[in-house]
Amino acid sequence: MHSFPKPAHDIVEKMRKAAAADPARAVALQGSPGANSHYAATQATADFLPLPCFSFEDALDAVKQDLAGCAIIPIENSQNGRVADIHFLLPESGLAIVGEYFMPITHALMAIPHEDGTLGPFDAAYSHPQALGQSRHFLRERGIVPLSYADTAGAAAHVAERGDPTIAAIAPKLAADLYGLQIAEDKVEDAHDNMTRFVILAKEALDPKSLGDETAMTTFVFEVKNIPAALYKAMGGFATNGVNMTKLESYQKGASFAATMFYADIVGTPGDPAVDRALEELAFHCKELRILGSYRQARARGTA
Repeated sequence: MHSFPKPAHDIVEKMRKAAAADPARAVALQGSPGANSHYAATQATADFLPLPCFSFEDALDAVKQDLAGCAIIPIENSQNGRVADIHFLLPESGLAIVGEYFMPITHALMAIPHEDGTLGPFDAAYSHPQALGQSRHFLRERGIVPLSYADTAGAAAHVAERGDPTIAAIAPKLAADLYGLQIAEDKVEDAHDNMTRFVILAKEALDPKSLGDETAMTTFVFEVKNIPAALYKAMGGFATNGVNMTKLESYQKGASFAATMFYADIVGTPGDPAVDRALEELAFHCKELRILGSYRQARARGTA
């Protein structure tokens, strides 16, 4: 947590001390105070203490080390796809997904003013790669160079620390208040139906039986056997058993490009006979299958 810019570091230290006094209530999140993950935690969890962490790995480690009761992590965005590296980090963490949360995302362009009180023009803008990707047309049209930073609010703190009126940050409006910046332009995201899905992770998985009759999701990763039509055959069990698979993404395992892992979400949980049959057939065609968690569905799939 020592890698935050100075304007954010002092706030982080206060939050860290509060979380250390009651770690069961602490929610680990990646980014500086004021980041989207911070705001998502305020909406998705009740009576919580934020524990800002510099990286996703730090946030996951905080839960594993009992510094926080859970972590909230962005996993995908409607405009810019999955968050980089997250599919590697989730299985490696050993944590379980126990919840999900969908949050509309808006970004603001913020900076310190010139001596005459004006804002801009800007040569460059710092932000998290996801936010830069979600605002790429806005930046391109204005000739602003995108510069990557670890998180959105941290980028705002960095701009405040630099004190250069020719550079800006793309971050939530809350960050401008926290770090003494002024908003040059609001809602700079390219699409105004911009949405990010977060997952909540804990050391202990939820018992699917505890979800009762609520609509629930199950997330898992798998690697099929390296034989022709293995993926086609593995997917057949979900079709024949009427299990809705809402997401299927591939990513490479290792540097050889010989092993492909798949990340999947389905509607339903183990214990449901149809899901059990589908997973059993999947396992038959797999070299590896790992359930990452079952949890309440926060947003209906397949509807507008």
